[in-house]
Amino acid sequence: MTDRIQLGALAIDANLYEFIGQQVTPNSGIDAGHFWRGLDTALTTLLPKNKALLAKRETLQQQQDEWHKANPGPITDSQAYLDFLEKIGYLTPLDDDFKIEISHIDEEIATLAGPQLVVPINNARYALNAANARWGSLYDALYGTNVLADKSEVSTTGYDAAHGAKAIAWGRNFLNQHFALKDGSYTEATALTIENGQLIVTSQNGKTSLAQANKYIGHQGSEASPTGIVLKNNGLHIIIKINRDNQIGSTDSAGIADIMVESALSTIMDCEDSVAAVNAAEKIAVYSNWLGLMQSDLSINMVKGGKTITRKLNADIEYTDIKGQAATLKGRSLMLIRNVGHLMTSDAILHNGSEIPEGIMDAFVTALIALHNLNPNHSGFKNSQHGSVYIVKPKMHGPEEVAFADEIFLSVENLLGLAPNTLKIGIMDEERRTSANLKQCIRAVKNRVFFINTGFLDRTGDEIHSIMQAGPVVTKGAMKSSNWIKTYEQRNVQIGLDCGFKGQAQIGKGMWAMPDEMADMMAQKIGHPNAGASTAWVPSPTAATLHATHYHQVNVAEVQTAIDGDLPPLKDLLNIPIVGKNSLSQAEIEHDLAMSAQSILGYVVRWIDQGIGCSKVPDINDIGLMEDRATLRISSQHIANWLLHEVCSEAQVMQIMQDMAAKVDGQNAGDAAYINMSPNFDNSLAFTASCALIFEGINQPSGYTEPILHAKRYALLKSGQA
Repeated sequence: MTDRIQLGALAIDANLYEFIGQQVTPNSGIDAGHFWRGLDTALTTLLPKNKALLAKRETLQQQQDEWHKANPGPITDSQAYLDFLEKIGYLTPLDDDFKIEISHIDEEIATLAGPQLVVPINNARYALNAANARWGSLYDALYGTNVLADKSEVSTTGYDAAHGAKAIAWGRNFLNQHFALKDGSYTEATALTIENGQLIVTSQNGKTSLAQANKYIGHQGSEASPTGIVLKNNGLHIIIKINRDNQIGSTDSAGIADIMVESALSTIMDCEDSVAAVNAAEKIAVYSNWLGLMQSDLSINMVKGGKTITRKLNADIEYTDIKGQAATLKGRSLMLIRNVGHLMTSDAILHNGSEIPEGIMDAFVTALIALHNLNPNHSGFKNSQHGSVYIVKPKMHGPEEVAFADEIFLSVENLLGLAPNTLKIGIMDEERRTSANLKQCIRAVKNRVFFINTGFLDRTGDEIHSIMQAGPVVTKGAMKSSNWIKTYEQRNVQIGLDCGFKGQAQIGKGMWAMPDEMADMMAQKIGHPNAGASTAWVPSPTAATLHATHYHQVNVAEVQTAIDGDLPPLKDLLNIPIVGKNSLSQAEIEHDLAMSAQSILGYVVRWIDQGIGCSKVPDINDIGLMEDRATLRISSQHIANWLLHEVCSEAQVMQIMQDMAAKVDGQNAGDAAYINMSPNFDNSLAFTASCALIFEGINQPSGYTEPILHAKRYALLKSGQA
């Protein structure tokens, strides 16, 4: 087989061509030749527009750089700054008010509030775990994390009954809070049964029922001896599992063995920030897993407890409803797919000899794959009950780029014979020009937008790059409390509500980045539903189960109804976070440099050498943090900014990079696949890539890390060393 298949202006990687022709188009209703011809035609129109939009980004950045050089330091005249941004076309004038007009939206998006997972789709095990994270064990989540106690206090030689008792007590309190009884407490319960369509809880004091009878939905097993009690609060279900033969249930007065919590309502299957896919082979792996999910046949074999098990998508949960009829609950998260943004290109497909934008390729291929699930004759699990495909689109700069994404999606729909707006779009509000023009961005896709989501990490990286020439930015710690951040989060929710998102679309918040610090997450992340966000990102299925309890505490729909404040002014969003060059102590500088350098190296070494796009990376204090390209963008742009403004020196940064490389090597000493960066720094692709991200940082488009990462990873793959 030749390396490339030539079709019109297209030169397609032979393996991708075979994958599309032999695995994707059969049973999709689309002929492979029709697909390729349509893509060829669409690219003729789309490619020049993509190129022009990227050129405009560069022009706007150059104009801002010149303005900040001429007006260094903090913004002293907000109106003059706003006038400048509007004059150059960075700010788009507002039109009349409007409401989004969308249809065929699933309840997980429109009306339910709950956690959302983001998972690298090139890892089949992670993807399946996330899709199956619709339900999670509350007891396991509490027992296996530090919510109730430091894990070092828990016995590792077997079941720690004392710690288990804390989890059970927490669970009983959860039931008492959100599924209160008319009399007494679940703590006193000796039996749970069903009588006349009601939940009856028996204790030594007699029988009682729910204070709010409508929270009982149904049961599993028999009425006299149920194995599960299905309850509902704020739109979310739980199942009280009863099993007196179970290790936990056998010691429980009511035989309660667990509380299953409806957890991750939706999951973003990610092709972007959490994935390292730089050539055709790696993109095929991404697309192959999406195909398996859409066909419902993705599975993996894994060894657990000494036994080989097959992991696949969970079936729906069966129960008997209050009328005695058979009913089901969804067993899986609603799956969204995150495409790549407008910047990067892929050599998987060439058009007239040039690489095509990866985001355009993603749109056409992932939508083509989704046809399998949309097919009325599909025999597997239905993802969207309303026939929509949910595509999250990241890294768009302003309304023109959002409108271009709309044009791409319309081209895909026309090619695949889909009704207009079948492909829904999620706007990642993570670039400064998007957050400054969010209302106009939403307007550009008002008939297909299903989601807006704040992203503190990428948004901060773009903030630093956008204002690079203004002066030295504040420390990373101080950045989190900057006025623009608070304004950004508030405006996002308010604008979404003003545009009619309530009851129709998601308003989301960003990731909790410390998967081992669940006690802190439980204390802090309730702020997201309290802010009116209908979803927020979590780093694991366990975190989803714990965060789901926040949505039982907070009725997001009621919070959104109560939000009626004035929109924080745009000048506060654009209030740049810089400090005087000499206002930072040497200790502060050294601390931030070391933290950022270690973070960069710890992430990049896995990305380059092992192709791991997202992982739990130990920080400088050996605390595991979820790292992806968004965190990398912050750290590299932060140091680049300080170098530019002489807060630190190149020699100082290089010494810290070498010191931190040795530390990262030590942290990965137990990984047989790991390749040390020290002491031969010049021979390490990972180390030289990390340095390039910093020392070439101000010249990277929008401060993105992908161009350098892709080039280094591609070189490694081409050399055959990966």
